[in-house]
Amino acid sequence: MRARKRAVYLFVCLFNSVLVMDLPLRGDKVLQLIPQRFPMVMVDALLEYSETKVLSELEVRTENIFLQEGRLQESGLLEHMAQTVAMHTGYSFFIRHETAPTGYIGSIQKAEISRLPELGETICSEAEIIQEFMGVTLVDICTRANGHILATAQMKTVIASTT
Repeated sequence: MRARKRAVYLFVCLFNSVLVMDLPLRGDKVLQLIPQRFPMVMVDALLEYSETKVLSELEVRTENIFLQEGRLQESGLLEHMAQTVAMHTGYSFFIRHETAPTGYIGSIQKAEISRLPELGETICSEAEIIQEFMGVTLVDICTRANGHILATAQMKTVIASTT
């Protein structure tokens, strides 16, 4: 029995590794993971994914609706963070060959914004999954630009619908 369990575990690990090698995902592939559409898309790429972590990216462009006086506003930064979490959920559905669900921000706690990103900057958000249960995901998330922390928060997202 032990040899069989190891063989199955090895197969699962190899299968997951193949799926993760498809990263980074950009463009239309990102849109398959999140329910948002232009002009509300606040993520450009899924850079890394695991069961406990996700890393996303966004370039601050002139067409961004949250841009004001050359800076991405707080609401845009928080929306980017939330969509990073949504990409984690969406990618987990994608690897199971299921459609990405619709969800919403359940809560934002301990949000600290030290600087707003400027036009042309690329920001990167890393979310660590603390807990996932019955469609609710709790994360610690940190957003950086050029290696400097711009914002941190603890967020809870909730799946509203899987259709």
